[in-house]
Amino acid sequence: SVLLSLLGTSSAFTTPRAFLSTSRATAITTELEASKCGNYDYDFLVIGGGSGGVRASRISATHGASVCLVETQFKHGEPNYSAIGGTCVNVGCVPKKLMVFASRYPFDVSEAKGYGWNGATEGTFDWKQFMEYKNTEISRLNGIYENMQKNAGVDLMEGKGKFLSPHEVEISGPDGVKVVTADKVLVAVGGWPFKPSIPGIEHTITSNEIFYLPEQPKRVVVVGGGFIAVEFANIMDGLGSDVTLMYR
Repeated sequence: SVLLSLLGTSSAFTTPRAFLSTSRATAITTELEASKCGNYDYDFLVIGGGSGGVRASRISATHGASVCLVETQFKHGEPNYSAIGGTCVNVGCVPKKLMVFASRYPFDVSEAKGYGWNGATEGTFDWKQFMEYKNTEISRLNGIYENMQKNAGVDLMEGKGKFLSPHEVEISGPDGVKVVTADKVLVAVGGWPFKPSIPGIEHTITSNEIFYLPEQPKRVVVVGGGFIAVEFANIMDGLGSDVTLMYR
């Protein structure tokens, strides 16, 4: 119930009240001059719906440009893991923070007696239940990002974009293949975890797949010493897995 309450109140869009302006403009007063490029389908085509892509497309549309945003999938999970909203929302900051919150409770409980709380126990962690709650929250955020784009007047297309010419992009998606033209095209596709070509690499996962494991691994070997590696090492240790961190 604690986690359910957390998921009901936490959001990637929460803004501290100190940063909210009471004089925020409610409408955009400066609009771009209507496109003179009548031979194109759109003024602006954005390939990639991550942090940069959704911002560029939404702001451009509010200034009067005709905009289309292309993203491989609108809902998180396999096969691409990330979706509209980008790495942070789907397989990065947001789900990772939820895992951090879950992993810290055993330590908090162990400290409770020193502050006068008697009888507190760690309980047992339910990986499948946590993943269900996590997926519900990420799906909620996917919907928010999708609606923000639509409300700004951005056309959304699900699929992968491939250049045919400087102004032509072929989009392959669940509804087939379509060629779209635009005056300007922004490539904002982000990156993908790198797995070296070494013996046994087929047995490894990356920071994408860990958010969708059906079962909690009893033992985990984390290769690398960057912040993502250290974070996941601590997360999995806090959740009860036996963790080894390997670094050169």
